[in-house]
Amino acid sequence: MINIQPSDLIGKGVHRKCYIHPENANQCIKIVYRGGQAETIREQKYYRYLAKRGIPWEMLAQFHGNVETNFGIGAVFDFVRDDDGNASKTLDAYFKSTDETTVSYANIFQCLCELKHYLLENNIITMGLKPRNILYKRLSQTTGRCVIVDNIGNSDFIPICTYNKFLGNKKILRKWDRFEKALSKEYHDNTKLKNFILQLRQS
Repeated sequence: MINIQPSDLIGKGVHRKCYIHPENANQCIKIVYRGGQAETIREQKYYRYLAKRGIPWEMLAQFHGNVETNFGIGAVFDFVRDDDGNASKTLDAYFKSTDETTVSYANIFQCLCELKHYLLENNIITMGLKPRNILYKRLSQTTGRCVIVDNIGNSDFIPICTYNKFLGNKKILRKWDRFEKALSKEYHDNTKLKNFILQLRQS
C-alpha cells in the first residue's frame, strides 16, 4: 500500500488525478476519481502492446504497472523533469506566453518535428494530440525533447491501424493535421506561434 497525501497532487483531468509518487520522485501515479476504468484498461492494454514491440520511450512517458494506494488502484508512469530537476512544462504553458514561445521557439519547433517522425516511425496511435498532454523536456539551454504523457491508444472498434503501419501512419497524419489546426485556433493571439505553425506545416 502506497500512502498518497493530497499535497502530492500535480494534475487533474476529466477522469483521473495525477500524484507525484511519494517513494520515487521520477514517477507519478494516475488514479481514476470519476467514471469507470474502461479508459484506463484500454490505455494500459495499448502500453503493454508497445512494450512487447520494444519501442523506444524517449518521447512517450513509460507505464510501469499498477499499485495499490490509499486512494485506490493507481497506474505508475514516468514523471518528466527538465535538466535542472524541475517538472517539465506543457506546450500549453509555452504557447500561452509569447515571450516563452520566442525564447524556446527553435527548440520546440525542432522537437515537434522529431515527435511527428517518432510517432510515424513507431506507428504510435494517439486518441488525440493536445498541447496540455505534451511536455517540453528541457535537456539543456539549447536542446530538449517533446514527451507525450496522456491520451495514448486506439479506440476503434476494430483497431486495424494499431497493427498495420500503412493505415496507422495515415491515422497519425490526420490527427497531426488536426493538432496543427487546433494550435492556430487556440493560441490565435500568439503572433510568434503563427509563424511557428506555418513552418511546422511545411516541414
